Amino acid sequence: MSDTAPSPGKSRAVGQAAEGAAEGAANGARRGGAPVPGDAPRAPDMRGEAAAARAARPAAGPAGARSADEIDALHAFRLARATAWFAAAAAAAEPATCPICCYRGPFSPVRHKIGTWCPSCDSRPRHRLMWLWLTRHAALKPGLRVLHFAAEATVGALMARQGCRYRTADLAPGSDLTLDIEAMARDDGSEDLIIANHVLEHVDDARALTECRRVLAPGGRLVVTVPIIEGWDETLEDPAARDPATRQRLYGDPDHRRFYGRDLRERILAAGFALEEFGATEPDVSTHALNRGERLFIGLRA
Repeated sequence: MSDTAPSPGKSRAVGQAAEGAAEGAANGARRGGAPVPGDAPRAPDMRGEAAAARAARPAAGPAGARSADEIDALHAFRLARATAWFAAAAAAAEPATCPICCYRGPFSPVRHKIGTWCPSCDSRPRHRLMWLWLTRHAALKPGLRVLHFAAEATVGALMARQGCRYRTADLAPGSDLTLDIEAMARDDGSEDLIIANHVLEHVDDARALTECRRVLAPGGRLVVTVPIIEGWDETLEDPAARDPATRQRLYGDPDHRRFYGRDLRERILAAGFALEEFGATEPDVSTHALNRGERLFIGLRA
């Protein structure tokens, strides 16, 4: 399944169960404690509080504005309702099939997304999308020279089965090679395929893309994924944003340097690559629990 809500019929049942649970939770919370077994699944009666708040509101206050107590109560109710809905929707997730480990069943939630994490091999949607491209379009063969930055363990098993000359790379310990993607100690034209899955947002991407093109042999390919909002014309990038708190607020991660817009394509082309794309579409989205619309960007070295 996808990482969105269940089917329409199941959504209604999930919504009804979630509302009942949320209302019980809100009732318990309004009594000053956690919800307890036996709390009736009914909406909290806020009429008395609302009437009292309206009576106490200054005449000059904004028309229709809620009091602080009303706001707190409503926020607690909505939070409980949303939390209960998410739990019910995640529990009701339809089964999907992991193309990497062949597990079939419900996928686990991650953060705000249901049906995302494979509980068998720990793959996420981007890993499964990469796997589909590798098995369908990468033309893996014995001796193919593959360099994988920030490598996921699942890919190595596939490369070994195909007889590729596969090396992992990172600045952190634990990889086959200790390499800086911005300045690789590798010969020109020494690789046929470079994989960088959620790497470019952490580095100087112009330098990294130029280095990848240099290291690739003619006909070689660079495959990247990044956090991207296709509705943005331009990438959100503030060179002055260096502290973790600011980066977390702007980019969603304290170690990210930018949040890409659709001009990512221009950055790849500017480094001298031709460009192809591979997107998550149906039926793969439902079958393999992919993020609808997520894309791989494949730079082709002429």
